[in-house]
Amino acid sequence: PEQKCKSGPVDLVFIIDSSRSVRPHEFETMRKFMIDILDTLDIGADATRVGVVQYSSQVHNEFSLKTHFKMESMVKGINEIVPLAQGTMTGLAIKYTMNVAFSPDAGDRPKVPNVAVIVTDGRPQDRVAEVAAEAREKGIEIYAVGVARADMTSLRAMASPPFEDHVFLVESFDLIHQFGLQFQDKLCGSYYCLCLPGYTLNDDQKTCSVIDYCSFGNHSCDHHCVNVLNGYHCKCNHGYRLLDDGKTCQPPVLLSHVTEERLEDD
Repeated sequence: PEQKCKSGPVDLVFIIDSSRSVRPHEFETMRKFMIDILDTLDIGADATRVGVVQYSSQVHNEFSLKTHFKMESMVKGINEIVPLAQGTMTGLAIKYTMNVAFSPDAGDRPKVPNVAVIVTDGRPQDRVAEVAAEAREKGIEIYAVGVARADMTSLRAMASPPFEDHVFLVESFDLIHQFGLQFQDKLCGSYYCLCLPGYTLNDDQKTCSVIDYCSFGNHSCDHHCVNVLNGYHCKCNHGYRLLDDGKTCQPPVLLSHVTEERLEDD
Protein backbone atom coordinates (compact mmCIF):
# COMPACT_ATOMS: atom_id res chain seq x y z
CA PRO A 1 0.00 0.00 0.00
CA GLU A 2 1.10 3.59 -0.68
CA GLN A 3 2.30 5.69 2.23
CA LYS A 4 -0.47 7.94 3.50
CA CYS A 5 0.17 11.66 3.68
CA LYS A 6 1.08 12.58 7.26
CA SER A 7 0.33 16.29 6.99
CA GLY A 8 -0.85 16.84 10.54
CA PRO A 9 -4.51 17.60 11.31
CA VAL A 10 -6.42 19.40 8.52
CA ASP A 11 -10.12 20.18 8.16
CA LEU A 12 -10.80 19.87 4.41
CA VAL A 13 -14.07 20.70 2.64
CA PHE A 14 -14.73 20.05 -1.06
CA ILE A 15 -17.17 22.53 -2.65
CA ILE A 16 -18.32 20.94 -5.91
CA ASP A 17 -20.30 22.54 -8.68
CA SER A 18 -23.17 20.30 -9.86
CA SER A 19 -24.89 22.84 -12.11
CA ARG A 20 -26.74 21.69 -15.23
CA SER A 21 -23.69 22.39 -17.42
CA VAL A 22 -21.77 19.57 -15.70
CA ARG A 23 -22.46 16.49 -17.77
CA PRO A 24 -23.05 13.11 -16.03
CA HIS A 25 -19.70 11.62 -17.06
CA GLU A 26 -17.96 14.83 -15.92
CA PHE A 27 -19.57 14.54 -12.50
CA GLU A 28 -18.32 10.96 -12.28
CA THR A 29 -14.80 12.23 -12.99
CA MET A 30 -15.22 14.75 -10.18
CA ARG A 31 -16.19 11.93 -7.79
CA LYS A 32 -13.07 9.99 -8.74
CA PHE A 33 -10.97 13.15 -8.35
CA MET A 34 -12.12 13.56 -4.73
CA ILE A 35 -11.66 9.88 -3.91
CA ASP A 36 -8.16 9.84 -5.43
CA ILE A 37 -7.12 12.77 -3.23
CA LEU A 38 -8.70 11.24 -0.11
CA ASP A 39 -6.91 7.96 -0.79
CA THR A 40 -3.56 9.67 -0.16
CA LEU A 41 -4.62 11.38 3.07
CA ASP A 42 -4.46 10.16 6.63
CA ILE A 43 -8.19 10.17 7.36
CA GLY A 44 -9.32 10.12 10.98
CA ALA A 45 -10.95 12.00 13.84
CA ASP A 46 -7.56 13.26 15.01
CA ALA A 47 -5.97 13.49 11.53
CA THR A 48 -7.59 14.81 8.32
CA ARG A 49 -11.33 15.39 8.51
CA VAL A 50 -13.26 15.85 5.26
CA GLY A 51 -16.62 17.33 4.36
CA VAL A 52 -18.33 17.68 0.98
CA VAL A 53 -20.69 20.47 -0.08
CA GLN A 54 -22.32 20.44 -3.50
CA TYR A 55 -24.01 23.47 -4.98
CA SER A 56 -26.07 24.61 -7.90
CA SER A 57 -28.86 27.16 -7.44
CA GLN A 58 -28.94 26.01 -3.82
CA VAL A 59 -26.39 24.45 -1.49
CA HIS A 60 -26.56 20.91 -0.17
CA ASN A 61 -24.33 19.53 2.58
CA GLU A 62 -23.47 15.96 1.54
CA PHE A 63 -21.56 15.18 4.72
CA SER A 64 -19.82 17.23 7.37
CA LEU A 65 -16.38 17.13 8.96
CA LYS A 66 -17.69 14.94 11.77
CA THR A 67 -19.73 12.48 9.65
CA HIS A 68 -17.03 10.06 8.46
CA PHE A 69 -13.72 9.10 10.04
CA LYS A 70 -13.11 6.03 7.89
CA MET A 71 -12.18 6.03 4.22
CA GLU A 72 -14.73 3.34 3.29
CA SER A 73 -17.75 5.23 4.58
CA MET A 74 -16.46 8.49 3.08
CA VAL A 75 -16.16 6.91 -0.38
CA LYS A 76 -19.67 5.50 0.01
CA GLY A 77 -20.93 8.99 0.85
CA ILE A 78 -19.27 10.47 -2.25
CA ASN A 79 -20.66 7.77 -4.51
CA GLU A 80 -24.18 8.47 -3.22
CA ILE A 81 -24.14 12.16 -4.22
CA VAL A 82 -26.96 13.03 -6.64
CA PRO A 83 -26.19 16.12 -8.79
CA LEU A 84 -28.52 19.09 -8.30
CA ALA A 85 -28.32 20.16 -11.99
CA GLN A 86 -29.50 23.77 -11.76
CA GLY A 87 -27.67 27.15 -11.67
CA THR A 88 -24.22 28.19 -10.40
CA MET A 89 -24.44 30.07 -7.07
CA THR A 90 -20.78 29.82 -6.08
CA GLY A 91 -20.88 32.77 -3.66
CA LEU A 92 -23.75 31.17 -1.78
CA ALA A 93 -21.74 27.93 -1.51
CA ILE A 94 -18.68 29.72 -0.13
CA LYS A 95 -20.84 31.54 2.44
CA TYR A 96 -22.44 28.26 3.53
CA THR A 97 -19.05 26.59 3.83
CA MET A 98 -17.67 29.46 5.91
CA ASN A 99 -20.66 29.71 8.27
CA VAL A 100 -21.84 26.09 8.48
CA ALA A 101 -19.33 23.55 7.13
CA PHE A 102 -16.46 25.13 9.08
CA SER A 103 -18.40 25.51 12.32
CA PRO A 104 -17.80 23.62 15.58
CA ASP A 105 -21.24 22.03 15.28
CA ALA A 106 -20.19 20.52 11.94
CA GLY A 107 -16.93 19.14 13.35
CA ASP A 108 -14.51 22.03 12.73
CA ARG A 109 -11.64 21.94 15.21
CA PRO A 110 -10.02 24.99 16.81
CA LYS A 111 -6.42 25.69 15.79
CA VAL A 112 -6.60 23.18 12.92
CA PRO A 113 -6.06 24.54 9.36
CA ASN A 114 -9.22 25.00 7.29
CA VAL A 115 -8.82 24.18 3.59
CA ALA A 116 -11.56 24.50 0.97
CA VAL A 117 -11.29 23.15 -2.60
CA ILE A 118 -13.82 24.64 -5.04
CA VAL A 119 -14.32 22.74 -8.31
CA THR A 120 -16.42 24.60 -10.88
CA ASP A 121 -16.99 24.59 -14.63
CA GLY A 122 -18.76 27.91 -15.13
CA ARG A 123 -19.11 31.57 -14.25
CA PRO A 124 -20.78 32.27 -10.88
CA GLN A 125 -24.31 33.67 -11.14
CA ASP A 126 -23.79 35.59 -7.90
CA ARG A 127 -21.04 37.72 -6.30
CA VAL A 128 -18.04 35.78 -5.01
CA ALA A 129 -15.27 38.31 -4.32
CA GLU A 130 -16.64 39.76 -1.07
CA VAL A 131 -17.69 36.47 0.54
CA ALA A 132 -14.45 34.76 -0.52
CA ALA A 133 -12.44 37.61 1.00
CA GLU A 134 -14.41 37.23 4.24
CA ALA A 135 -13.74 33.47 4.25
CA ARG A 136 -10.01 34.03 3.72
CA GLU A 137 -9.97 36.62 6.52
CA LYS A 138 -11.45 33.95 8.80
CA GLY A 139 -8.46 31.74 8.02
CA ILE A 140 -9.88 29.47 5.32
CA GLU A 141 -7.32 28.60 2.65
CA ILE A 142 -9.17 28.38 -0.67
CA TYR A 143 -8.12 26.48 -3.77
CA ALA A 144 -10.11 27.25 -6.93
CA VAL A 145 -10.14 24.60 -9.65
CA GLY A 146 -11.75 25.71 -12.89
CA VAL A 147 -12.69 23.29 -15.65
CA ALA A 148 -13.37 24.06 -19.33
CA ARG A 149 -15.80 27.03 -19.31
CA ALA A 150 -14.67 28.43 -15.95
CA ASP A 151 -13.74 32.12 -15.74
CA MET A 152 -10.18 32.87 -14.60
CA THR A 153 -11.16 36.25 -13.13
CA SER A 154 -13.74 34.56 -10.91
CA LEU A 155 -11.29 31.85 -9.88
CA ARG A 156 -8.75 34.47 -8.80
CA ALA A 157 -11.48 36.32 -6.88
CA MET A 158 -12.17 33.15 -4.87
CA ALA A 159 -8.70 31.76 -4.24
CA SER A 160 -6.10 32.47 -1.60
CA PRO A 161 -2.83 34.09 -2.62
CA PRO A 162 -0.39 33.33 -4.11
CA PHE A 163 -2.56 32.52 -7.13
CA GLU A 164 0.07 30.32 -8.76
CA ASP A 165 -0.40 27.89 -5.84
CA HIS A 166 -4.18 28.16 -5.45
CA VAL A 167 -5.73 28.74 -8.90
CA PHE A 168 -5.92 25.94 -11.48
CA LEU A 169 -7.66 26.02 -14.84
CA VAL A 170 -7.79 22.81 -16.85
CA GLU A 171 -9.31 22.13 -20.27
CA SER A 172 -11.50 19.22 -19.26
CA PHE A 173 -12.65 17.18 -16.28
CA ASP A 174 -10.34 14.42 -17.48
CA LEU A 175 -7.38 16.65 -16.57
CA ILE A 176 -8.32 17.61 -13.01
CA HIS A 177 -6.07 14.81 -11.75
CA GLN A 178 -3.21 17.23 -12.58
CA PHE A 179 -4.46 19.53 -9.85
CA GLY A 180 -4.92 16.52 -7.59
CA LEU A 181 -1.23 15.67 -7.76
CA GLN A 182 -0.16 19.25 -7.01
CA PHE A 183 -2.69 19.56 -4.21
CA GLN A 184 -1.43 16.35 -2.60
CA ASP A 185 2.12 17.71 -2.68
CA LYS A 186 0.97 20.96 -1.12
CA LEU A 187 -1.08 19.32 1.62
CA CYS A 188 1.59 16.75 2.39
CA GLY A 189 4.24 19.40 2.90
CA SER A 190 6.21 18.66 -0.23
CA TYR A 191 8.96 21.22 -0.87
CA TYR A 192 11.80 22.09 -3.16
CA CYS A 193 15.02 23.96 -2.47
CA LEU A 194 16.09 27.30 -3.87
CA CYS A 195 19.57 28.84 -3.78
CA LEU A 196 20.67 32.39 -3.06
CA PRO A 197 21.65 34.58 -6.05
CA GLY A 198 24.99 33.48 -7.47
CA TYR A 199 24.52 29.86 -6.39
CA THR A 200 23.10 26.85 -8.23
CA LEU A 201 21.27 23.80 -6.89
CA ASN A 202 23.35 20.62 -6.97
CA ASP A 203 22.16 17.26 -8.29
CA ASP A 204 21.12 16.19 -4.79
CA GLN A 205 18.46 18.96 -4.97
CA LYS A 206 19.44 20.09 -1.46
CA THR A 207 22.89 21.71 -1.46
CA CYS A 208 24.07 24.78 -3.37
CA SER A 209 27.34 25.65 -5.13
CA VAL A 210 28.68 28.94 -6.44
CA ILE A 211 27.75 29.32 -10.12
CA ASP A 212 30.85 28.88 -12.29
CA TYR A 213 30.32 31.74 -14.72
CA CYS A 214 33.67 30.96 -16.36
CA SER A 215 32.34 27.60 -17.52
CA PHE A 216 29.75 29.24 -19.77
CA GLY A 217 32.39 29.86 -22.46
CA ASN A 218 31.36 33.45 -23.15
CA HIS A 219 33.70 35.39 -20.93
CA SER A 220 36.18 36.38 -23.73
CA CYS A 221 39.12 36.72 -21.36
CA ASP A 222 42.46 36.73 -23.14
CA HIS A 223 44.15 34.59 -20.48
CA HIS A 224 42.32 33.50 -17.34
CA CYS A 225 38.74 33.74 -16.13
CA VAL A 226 38.40 33.99 -12.35
CA ASN A 227 35.00 32.96 -10.96
CA VAL A 228 33.53 35.15 -8.19
CA LEU A 229 30.11 35.30 -6.55
CA ASN A 230 27.53 36.61 -9.04
CA GLY A 231 30.05 36.95 -11.88
CA TYR A 232 33.64 36.69 -12.98
CA HIS A 233 36.68 38.81 -13.83
CA CYS A 234 39.63 38.33 -16.17
CA LYS A 235 43.21 37.88 -15.05
CA CYS A 236 46.39 38.10 -17.14
CA ASN A 237 49.55 36.01 -17.04
CA HIS A 238 52.49 37.34 -15.07
CA GLY A 239 53.97 40.46 -16.72
CA TYR A 240 50.88 41.25 -18.76
CA ARG A 241 48.60 44.19 -18.05
CA LEU A 242 44.79 43.98 -18.13
CA LEU A 243 43.39 46.77 -20.29
CA ASP A 244 40.37 48.90 -19.47
CA ASP A 245 38.00 46.61 -21.36
CA GLY A 246 38.57 44.09 -18.56
CA LYS A 247 39.34 41.30 -21.04
CA THR A 248 42.42 42.13 -23.12
CA CYS A 249 45.92 41.42 -21.82
CA GLN A 250 48.74 43.68 -23.10
CA PRO A 251 52.07 41.90 -23.61
CA PRO A 252 55.12 43.18 -21.68
CA VAL A 253 57.16 43.72 -24.90
CA LEU A 254 54.53 46.05 -26.32
CA LEU A 255 54.45 47.86 -23.01
CA SER A 256 58.25 48.52 -23.13
CA HIS A 257 57.95 49.59 -26.80
CA VAL A 258 55.31 52.17 -25.87
CA THR A 259 57.62 53.45 -23.10
CA GLU A 260 60.53 53.85 -25.58
CA GLU A 261 58.28 55.79 -28.01
CA ARG A 262 57.30 58.15 -25.24
CA LEU A 263 61.02 58.74 -24.35
CA GLU A 264 61.85 59.56 -28.00
CA ASP A 265 58.94 62.03 -28.15
CA ASP A 266 60.35 63.77 -25.07
